[in-house]
Amino acid sequence: MTRITTHVLDTSAGRPAAGIAITLEMHSGSGWEPVASATTDRDGRAPALGEKTDHPAGTYRLRFGISEYFAANQVSAFYPSVEVTFMVKAGEHYHLPLLVSPFGYSTYRGS
Repeated sequence: MTRITTHVLDTSAGRPAAGIAITLEMHSGSGWEPVASATTDRDGRAPALGEKTDHPAGTYRLRFGISEYFAANQVSAFYPSVEVTFMVKAGEHYHLPLLVSPFGYSTYRGS
């Protein structure tokens, strides 16, 4: 089974980032097709994205709407969104944490 999961941490505040809208998309011949969407919970996790466990191999993209999160916290941010594009092989678990601050972000393949 192939699962795709994520969580978001606000490194500037030292806590999980709650309320971030996330969209998971898969690349097809005609562009990007929506697969799932969710909003991070108080732990910065988006469990709804991991509900589907049979993703086919291919190229995927996670889109994080971080501008609304920072605006809600009365913080001016440089990046309105973060897009992470990655390759998926069938039968593996992909966990992609996002670490954000108002002026930077990083991501990696977690476990």
